[in-house]
Amino acid sequence: MEVAKKAGVSQSTVSRVFTPGSSVSPKTRKRVLEAARELGYRPNALARGLIMNKTNIIGLAMRDIQNPFYPEILEKFTKALRDNGYHVLFVHTENDEINQDEISEFLEYNVEGVIVTDATLSPNIIASLSSNGIPVILFNRRMDGLPCHSVSCDNYTAGKKIGEYLYELGYRRMAYIRGRKNTSTNDDRERGFCEALMGRGAELCIEDGEFTYEGGYNAALRLLGKRERPEVIFGANDITALGVIDAARAIGLSIPDDVAVIGFDDITMASWPSYGLTTWRQPVDEMIEWTLAKLFEEIDGGDGKPSSILFPGILVERGSVKKRS
Repeated sequence: MEVAKKAGVSQSTVSRVFTPGSSVSPKTRKRVLEAARELGYRPNALARGLIMNKTNIIGLAMRDIQNPFYPEILEKFTKALRDNGYHVLFVHTENDEINQDEISEFLEYNVEGVIVTDATLSPNIIASLSSNGIPVILFNRRMDGLPCHSVSCDNYTAGKKIGEYLYELGYRRMAYIRGRKNTSTNDDRERGFCEALMGRGAELCIEDGEFTYEGGYNAALRLLGKRERPEVIFGANDITALGVIDAARAIGLSIPDDVAVIGFDDITMASWPSYGLTTWRQPVDEMIEWTLAKLFEEIDGGDGKPSSILFPGILVERGSVKKRS
């Protein structure tokens, strides 16, 4: 208010001066900036958002911060949004399904859009956000029947290609350590992997791993303790597969001579020389680019019709898998 008074303009004009891309005459902009400098004024983004009805804040909800894949995603989203003039309001949800209390922050701060990574939303939550004009995009998640956008890797095709790849290398006793049940990422990978092996005479054992390092480690100990242990273990994600590698080494087995290991995601740790994990690389950059393009389209008045897209990934071969002689 003091800056507006000193510059002889309205408070909304001051807000426009400090809003990237807003239309203000050079003469007015100069006068406002000089007044702000003399008064030591720093713009308050939230107050400006209330005046302009545009906060430039995007809500991002994430559950599994222990899995390195998602902090890497958070970093990429934060940078990309910052480059586009937006800020991130991060909410860590402790449940598989986001509850009303957890999205209250999004509503209180009047976010312009919401990105949900590894959690689910109830129809009531989506309705609550939609009624407030807040578009929602599910990232690395697919939930059929909900009125929101979604983007993910083509997990079914990836799982199928991994099964075919391992079979062609000569593996016949295989194991899959699944992630959390009833999540599209795990269900699609598991379904594709299993269907690739149907009718081929391969043996398949499935263990629970919960998408965690500890889950992969403990599941591997159970599998490798069998009289006829698997020749290869497919972890539903990379952190699971790294747990498998460490468990195998802890009981004196060699990777890949005694047991081969393959993962999914291609997190940074997968390429570390100590692991050298063969994995399926998710096309993260393309997925993020699509997410932001769709989000900005909706913020600018898109049609709101839900859309879903799948991106193919690629197999990355390292030393944890080899052709069987």
